Amino acid sequence: MKTTPVQILKDIFGYEHFRGPQSEIIDEVLAGRHCLVLMPTGGGKSLCYQIPSLLRPGVGIVVSPLIALMQDQVDALQELGVRASFLNSSLTPEAQRAVLRDLREGNLDLLYVAPERLNQEATIELLHSIPIALFAIDEAHCVSQWGHDFRVDYLQLSLLEQHFPEVPRIALTATADANTRAEIAERLGLVDARHFVSGFDRPNIQYRITQKQNPRQQLLRFLRREHENDAGIVYCLSRKKVDDTAAWLVEQGFTAVPYHAGLSAEQRQRNQQRFLREDSVIVVATIAFGMGIDKPDVRFIVHLDLPKSLEAYYQETGRAGRDGEPATAWMVYGLQDVIMLRQMMDASQGNEKFKRIERAKLDAMLGLCEITTCRRHALLHYFGESGPDFCGNCDACLNPVPTWDGTQAARKALSCVYRTGQRFGVNYLIDVLLGADSDKIFQNNHHQISTYGIGKELEGNAWRSVFRQLVARGFLSVDHATYGGLHLSEKARPLLKGEESIALRIDVQEPVVKPEKKSRSSTQIVADADRVLWEALRRCRKTLADENDVPPYVIFHDASLMDMVHYRPLTEQQFLGISGVGQSKLDKYGAAFLEVIRGHEA
Repeated sequence: MKTTPVQILKDIFGYEHFRGPQSEIIDEVLAGRHCLVLMPTGGGKSLCYQIPSLLRPGVGIVVSPLIALMQDQVDALQELGVRASFLNSSLTPEAQRAVLRDLREGNLDLLYVAPERLNQEATIELLHSIPIALFAIDEAHCVSQWGHDFRVDYLQLSLLEQHFPEVPRIALTATADANTRAEIAERLGLVDARHFVSGFDRPNIQYRITQKQNPRQQLLRFLRREHENDAGIVYCLSRKKVDDTAAWLVEQGFTAVPYHAGLSAEQRQRNQQRFLREDSVIVVATIAFGMGIDKPDVRFIVHLDLPKSLEAYYQETGRAGRDGEPATAWMVYGLQDVIMLRQMMDASQGNEKFKRIERAKLDAMLGLCEITTCRRHALLHYFGESGPDFCGNCDACLNPVPTWDGTQAARKALSCVYRTGQRFGVNYLIDVLLGADSDKIFQNNHHQISTYGIGKELEGNAWRSVFRQLVARGFLSVDHATYGGLHLSEKARPLLKGEESIALRIDVQEPVVKPEKKSRSSTQIVADADRVLWEALRRCRKTLADENDVPPYVIFHDASLMDMVHYRPLTEQQFLGISGVGQSKLDKYGAAFLEVIRGHEA
């Protein structure tokens, strides 16, 4: 009989020690108290509710918005010998009846449910009739109307406090600034609960942001140089761009699949399964993809378009390197991204408060893009956490950004916006500054204004960089009513009047980064002398995964295989000492892996 959290951690999950605040959180829930947990992706949030569910009387109810992933989460638990199941619309009526029967008969330790299912009156009545160990609200930031993943069904989860006040509730998320945390606590009745906020830093992820020049060729160079055979995610803003980019990557010889809400549920599921279960698959996706993805060996995240907020950026980049190995978060962005996102926000149906918050979030995202100092420091600061001024693992630290005194150029640009009537886009303004011989300029009589032809000291791309940075820093605003026309903000006044100066980035061709923590593919993780055993263990894992219809990492993570290569266990007792090996995994798979290792040692 398992009686302590540490025993369960070792015997079932195969780990010797808890990480960070896991032990404290588990004790809090075991004592019947509510809590809010903010822990970075890969930090081990799931153990914080899984272990108490095994120790407290009744079944642990896990609320998750991720219908497409519940199957894999349950498969992973069942592989460990945990009695887990899920209840959502993907089940047949017969399968649903079987789950409900197990639930009533006390044959489940954990049940995953979608929020829309939990909100049904019939479900509430059912839960009142059985002992419940706890409620875990995963991806709790979905309850925030100001967050980047708001789900209407999450607003109804306040009913848990009303119907089950004595059952401990644990809300978990990887991404929430102070305002979002306060909203989660308010809506889920956790204001007086203990809040556990772990550090946001993911030191194994290298952050790199560069300007769009030829994004497809930039992406191709990035993949060829650094991630030729790795699994990764490429995020795009539109469905069309997702489809086109995925098809283009396939033409370039990569294994790539699209993922967005315009595909059928069957196609999305099929593509997601390929990503989870095959090696070296790239998913090109809108933000519809990725929440709750447990794949540990995602080596890169690419953004071909600008995210709307730092919360979205952190959440999406956090899907890389969950195994703790080096990974890359690489993004390209340009002025058009800024204009398009600001137009979308201005045209949204939200009230003025909502728009104001959204603009502030976009401004913070732009600030990270244009900053000339450590990106990790800025990212951590946004989430209320201090960090070193120099992290040594972002592009700004590895290749310090050169700057120039852009004061005069900025004044010329701002003045040109003003004198042309604050209604024209960037390309037209650049033509005016360069003194272009354009019919439109002559029709508007802008060849007669003082800023016509005064910018010939810079070429077009340099002016484009000036305008991009002025927009990003809030000196210029975008008016969607004039199809991207720029107009001056109040912030521009002191700069125009000569009361302020401004340093601008010098846009350079993206350098080839050779950091100390260069991201490595799985084949680079092990020494050449161990490569034969490593590949044999991977083949064994893939065979067992296919036989059991689960992703390979559900059998064992790469970290466990690395331990096998390093320690070469030859007995069952030695095999139990491998990270991630509990009694259930030993019973199921120990013989197969021990046979591979013994054969290699013979």
